[in-house]
Amino acid sequence: MTTEAPSGTPAGYMPGFGNDFETEALPGALPQGRNSPQRVSYGLYGEQLSGTAFTAPSHTNERTWCYRIRPSVRHSGRYARIELPYWKSAPNIVPDVASLGQYRWNPVPHSDDRLTWLTGMRTMTTAGDVNTQVGMASHVYLVTQGMADEYFFSADSELLIVPQEGRLRFATELGVIDIEPQEIAIIPRGLVYRVEVLDGPARGFVCENYGQKFALPGRGPIGANCMANRRDFKSPVAAFEDRDAPSTITVKWCGQFHRCDIGHSPLDVVAWHGNYAPVKYDLRTYCPVGAVLFDHPDPSIFTVLTAPSGIEGTANIDFVLFRDRWMVAEDTFRPPWYHRNIMSELMGNIHGQYDAKPQGFSPGGLSLHNMMLPHGPDRTAFDRATAADLVPVKLEDTMSFMFETRFPQHLTAFAGREAPLQDDYIDCWKDIEKKFDGTPGGR
Repeated sequence: MTTEAPSGTPAGYMPGFGNDFETEALPGALPQGRNSPQRVSYGLYGEQLSGTAFTAPSHTNERTWCYRIRPSVRHSGRYARIELPYWKSAPNIVPDVASLGQYRWNPVPHSDDRLTWLTGMRTMTTAGDVNTQVGMASHVYLVTQGMADEYFFSADSELLIVPQEGRLRFATELGVIDIEPQEIAIIPRGLVYRVEVLDGPARGFVCENYGQKFALPGRGPIGANCMANRRDFKSPVAAFEDRDAPSTITVKWCGQFHRCDIGHSPLDVVAWHGNYAPVKYDLRTYCPVGAVLFDHPDPSIFTVLTAPSGIEGTANIDFVLFRDRWMVAEDTFRPPWYHRNIMSELMGNIHGQYDAKPQGFSPGGLSLHNMMLPHGPDRTAFDRATAADLVPVKLEDTMSFMFETRFPQHLTAFAGREAPLQDDYIDCWKDIEKKFDGTPGGR
């Protein structure tokens, strides 16, 4: 027996903000009031999934009670080590691959191979240390086929998924989430799921977060509105599978992969309540803010989600979005300016043209500017911006993002040797002219 539930309903749920959610696939499956997990309807087992330490402060404590056909210890067996050679974890420093530099890649091409979510993951960079649960990894996924009776969870990380081509379905313990380009999904650490292809081949980006969970950034003086709003994060309703079939579960643990055999689907949660769950978010609902008179705000105003590092104001990861928006400020250089930054910035293009790089940064492509390395607009973008009439202009049909971290991002062997690296990317700045003539006054 399998129940199908609509993806992303009901609305208005974002984990980590003290609001519990509840859902059931069969009437009366969810205990209410004084009804406890001692005796659950339908012969279900009560089980808690904890996303934080038991003693975490109440406003950050995350857990979900699951009422399932079998306890998850029955979804486990003797694990055997397997290899997924293209999925890497930090620390992963390749001696003869240089990470010091400004890099850009063309879209990683689709393969003729039949690739699942696991075999199609291609790690581009790693940062920090998965064993101490700090840092991140960035990946490109190439998926052509679904995971038939094959399931996965990561004990290392939560996954932020950013589709660029194709549509995927994440059938999870807590329900079904479908995502497409211009949407994202977050799969929490420890949650079991399989990935199906709804429209393929599928390609996209993944930020694997080893550290504290993603949450909405503080808005400060911006106040209650704009940027990303909690109500736009959608959680699934309960959906369960009661299916006996030879199946496998793969676990990522401390950067290694292990697999065991079981005889049934582990997606057997009939009802659940709590605040530790997968979510999806439509990036088209993100409302950018910016200057409306003069001056150029920092790109942090475009932060969708942030994962704290323990150092106030300095993130383990920021997820930043550059989408359609009005450019209205006067006496201001409007594209991103030349800069060096303590953060390491990996950018991806979902669709359209990025305003600071009119040429060469294709949809599906990536760039990396590691900590304290200079970067900024190419000459075409600079000349166009400095000569432009500063009237209101709307950037349209554009969507790029950034995975930004306080840690240096190290290239994998795949990124340095196999992925379509643009060897001439550094040359995009070589024809910037010296304009200094010693004469006072502006341009």
